[in-house]
Amino acid sequence: MSRVNILHVTFNMAIGGTEQVIRQLVENLDRRQFFSTIVCIDGSVGEIGVQLQSSGVNIIPLQRKPGFDRALIRNVRRIIEELDIDIVHSHQYTPYIYGWFGARGTRARVFFTEHGRFYPDRYRFKRLLVNPLLSRLTAEVTAISQATRRALARYEFFPLNKIQVIYNGILPVAVDSDKLATLRHELGFQPADIIVGTVSRLDSIKNQKMMIAAFHRVLQRQPAARLLFVGDGPMRETLEAQVDSLDIGEYVVFAGFKTEPLPYMSLMQIFLLSSFSEGTSMTLLEAMSLSIPCVVTDVGGNPEIVSDGSTGLVVPNDDTERFAGAMLTLLENTALLHAYGSGGHARFHSRFTVKYMVASFSELYQKNANRV
Repeated sequence: MSRVNILHVTFNMAIGGTEQVIRQLVENLDRRQFFSTIVCIDGSVGEIGVQLQSSGVNIIPLQRKPGFDRALIRNVRRIIEELDIDIVHSHQYTPYIYGWFGARGTRARVFFTEHGRFYPDRYRFKRLLVNPLLSRLTAEVTAISQATRRALARYEFFPLNKIQVIYNGILPVAVDSDKLATLRHELGFQPADIIVGTVSRLDSIKNQKMMIAAFHRVLQRQPAARLLFVGDGPMRETLEAQVDSLDIGEYVVFAGFKTEPLPYMSLMQIFLLSSFSEGTSMTLLEAMSLSIPCVVTDVGGNPEIVSDGSTGLVVPNDDTERFAGAMLTLLENTALLHAYGSGGHARFHSRFTVKYMVASFSELYQKNANRV
């Protein structure tokens, strides 16, 4: 059987959840069966893209112009034809549009994967006419969570029965524990400190302002608690100002962006995710792989990943008091803390490893390639 040629179409391959999914697919698909190429429509290859290029992956940057770029469609079509592409797998809506139109007139079949939703979500009524037609000529539509699937149907007018859920998956992660004591010291933590925290872009959609407010309440009962932020972004100055206004600067550490964040995550006794909106958070999966119990908001894919009351705690969106209460519940019950960590580790291995994600897409790729 000949190999299936896949063209992934995305914005870029910078550091982010969508890009990590594409990377996992490209690196873990059986290369005897599948050959992958990536097109980045925003001109930039990105950090992950550079790493993939160094391992021999073909990544083609194209520069999208403002408005509806017909030249970009022609370039995508040219690549499809030159590389004899079987499957055009588009990630997120705008790349899907260009992948869909680029594939017209070729033998390639189109996949669309929705990786997350905006907050607040809204109707786009122009798509009421467009998307049902596009979906009829799209081989497969996938979403990374049931919540994302429902949103695609409600707000984007894709037929619900057309959309299937394939959860994100990652390789199990591990950290050299011998280096953690040194890292803990470098960050200024004392042996008695209890570290909670997050690895995330500092962005308004992540609602870290609520996380800080909740942590301030935690300190009133647990003065040994410390809050660690790993990541950077447009909200950093605002969050630092909030910490200063609450006079809790000595209890909060902003470590900044790290290319290797897992050692920092491993210092955390509780992983926090306070977002207004989430798809399937890769950092949440990493925390579970490391047996770290999680406190998350009840949005998007969070409650599908974290089993409330067995692998962590799920609290209402933007509820400072409940978020603080969930942290205290775990900080004040060591047995529960360890039980949720172990439960999360087991749940990760049962549903969210990369082998399950890759197997699901492999089946779809093969099924559709056989129809070409």
